[in-house]
Amino acid sequence: MLEVSSNNAFHFPNPQPVNDDGLALRDHSGASRAARAAVKGIAAMPMVPVTAANAPLTVALIGNFPPRKCGIATFTDDIVQTLARYHPEVTLRNCAIQNSTDPVAHDAMFAELLKDDRAAYADLAQAINRDQPDMVWLQHEYGIFGGPDGEYVLDLVDRIAAPLVLTLHTILRDPSPGQERIMRRLVACASQVMVMNRGGRDLLIEKYGQDPARVSVIEHGAPDHPLRLSTQAVPGTPRILMTFGLLSPGKGLETAIEALPAIVARHPEVIYRIVGVTHPNEVRHNGEAYRDSLRALADRLGVAHHIEWVDRFVDTPDLVDMLEACDIYLTPYPNLQQSTSGTLSYAVALGRAVVSTPYAHARELLGDIGGMLVEPHDPVGISAAVNELLDDPERLADLQTRTYQRGRSTVWQHFADGARNLLNQAAPHAVASLPVRPAPAHPSLTAFEALCDGTGMLQHGRGIIPDRNHGYCLDDNVRALMLVNRLYWLDDNAALRMSSPFASFLQHAWNAERQVFRNFMNYDRSWCEDEGSPDSNARAIWALGDTFENSRVAGLREWALHGFDSYAKMARDLTSPRAVCFAGLGAAAVLRVRPDHELAHQLAVRCGAMLSGLLADASRPEWVWFEDVIAYDNARLPQALIECSHVLGHSDWVDLGFDSLRWLMERQFPDGVVGGMYRPAGSDSFGKPGEFLPFDQQPLEAWATIDACVTAIRLGDRSAPWFDYATRTWQWFLGDNDRQAVLADPRTGICLDGVTRHGANGNCGAESLLAYHLAHYAYAGLRDHAEQSRGTCHVIGSAEPH
Repeated sequence: MLEVSSNNAFHFPNPQPVNDDGLALRDHSGASRAARAAVKGIAAMPMVPVTAANAPLTVALIGNFPPRKCGIATFTDDIVQTLARYHPEVTLRNCAIQNSTDPVAHDAMFAELLKDDRAAYADLAQAINRDQPDMVWLQHEYGIFGGPDGEYVLDLVDRIAAPLVLTLHTILRDPSPGQERIMRRLVACASQVMVMNRGGRDLLIEKYGQDPARVSVIEHGAPDHPLRLSTQAVPGTPRILMTFGLLSPGKGLETAIEALPAIVARHPEVIYRIVGVTHPNEVRHNGEAYRDSLRALADRLGVAHHIEWVDRFVDTPDLVDMLEACDIYLTPYPNLQQSTSGTLSYAVALGRAVVSTPYAHARELLGDIGGMLVEPHDPVGISAAVNELLDDPERLADLQTRTYQRGRSTVWQHFADGARNLLNQAAPHAVASLPVRPAPAHPSLTAFEALCDGTGMLQHGRGIIPDRNHGYCLDDNVRALMLVNRLYWLDDNAALRMSSPFASFLQHAWNAERQVFRNFMNYDRSWCEDEGSPDSNARAIWALGDTFENSRVAGLREWALHGFDSYAKMARDLTSPRAVCFAGLGAAAVLRVRPDHELAHQLAVRCGAMLSGLLADASRPEWVWFEDVIAYDNARLPQALIECSHVLGHSDWVDLGFDSLRWLMERQFPDGVVGGMYRPAGSDSFGKPGEFLPFDQQPLEAWATIDACVTAIRLGDRSAPWFDYATRTWQWFLGDNDRQAVLADPRTGICLDGVTRHGANGNCGAESLLAYHLAHYAYAGLRDHAEQSRGTCHVIGSAEPH
């Protein structure tokens, strides 16, 4: 037994399944990822297999499990047994919720989650991510998780990288603010949501804003048994009414007992069988007070001898026997918001006549077969309905027959097929429908050119079409200038012609009055602001340094150095760490060509001093980083520290930079670089100290990671597998990511805007497109260098031969 959490939050007794011969079964998910790890060529489009209807799947199943005595534990165990019987190709990693105040001994669990230990939820997510299941299937009921309204579950779902399938056992029409917040977050994170009736689906869509395409109705499963009609019962035997479930106030049993006098007056042979123990939470707080109050009520009404108490938790075979022996099943629940009743599903599938209050599940199961529905708290209505059926045996038998026919669609085999289809819908599906023809050596510039005009590069697209409503920004135009610097195959005339709009945009963005750059421009060329963000100003300085170092056009190099001299003074006042690092990257580029450049030297020193100081202040053994949060463009921080320190000859700072870069790589490759995949910090991490959350993943992070690996390799560092890191990161664009989403098409040069929980972001903005192209040329240089396919390596940012 492997202890994973120091606080014993959960354990892994048996993580590796075996077959009948005792041999370890292959992890199909890991196998496919390992296969994708083979890099055949930089521009090749990956063809990741689409999940077939019967393809093997590994699913982490989270919920209550036996021997805990509750409806969800029974349901979760039914999932395990049903899939094992009808869909054995689905391998389950069972994760049981454990209650420290009422522990049970689980068998053969992948993990146990302590309900009230908040840290354990993040630990479980990390362990599931390491295991790399194809998806996670979570059973949700507010009361089974820790925290107010069970809010600790959000610490789990926010950190899960695999697609989330969510089964909702309760959907409230009038939730508290806390319950509504939790539900909205859960359904936003879910790739697919399972509800057990149409009313629940409608409520999720109308009240909680869920996408209809991500909600499936799968009715609660039930046993498949032959019908036993009441007319087949032995004459003279008692007529049995039955209610089953954990007893607690709110079940409406007092109403059913109040109906008994009128029933037994007409049918003195009636026995009301109340099956089930008192709910553990009720026992914990009030003992058996509720059951005792029901007994006292029966005594007062003179019907105590007509009630049979089965005060034990019955297993499924016993429950089925008792249901088949009853004539009428009662569910007098006063809470009409109850969305699901597993025992009602069982009763319907076994063909029992049902008298029920009209809660959602009962309305759907009984409404189209003439079931007997009565209002809550209405003993007269219950007695009238029961007597009506017992008075007319043929009508009772007819209702039982119609009920049985309705229940045929809920038997476990139908449930299993529906569940498998649900899992298929949630499984990542690679896009593999692009035309089959040779990919170009470099991505086409078609999409890039489509976003450009005489002013510069537009910010956004609607799909693949430029969106003029959002105009331009300095950030994208200076990145576009850096891209042209990397198109080494252009002649001077073509390079100048392509660079000029972007260089002109940068130049025009300077606000001489305020001595800063503007950032956002409307489509009509009017500026949206007088002063751009610190990041946009610093990126302009970076692009000037990059152009001075890397442009093939002598005139552009001269212009860039003049611009750096004219504009970079303002960078001495920057205080944001990322802004300082962007300016530092530009300064390092200048110093690699002009080691005696004073202003570049000042900015490099400032960058190195600030970043090394931040790292010293914020680092701790498990968090080797510059801040207590992970944000954006993360790899740029260690890259800038390394590059500035190297040109300054400050070896101690270089070592610090590599320490932080290695730490970042370990977080971005949690399963290792061999067979693992690149998982950058998602935008959900922003502003959350100590968090490294998986979504949404941005192309900008991938470009920064590859560039940082270029820096490490250029400086000859061998402390980590930098080329392998870069290779796996490049594959992220091509579908080797948490959703198998192919983001980039080299035939057009398009790149989608990243990976969300639900697949690729379908927009194609300039930032993502440029990140893809810039990442390509950085990685192409590394690959060419590694293969030694030609004498000159096109690794950008180095004045030294490779």
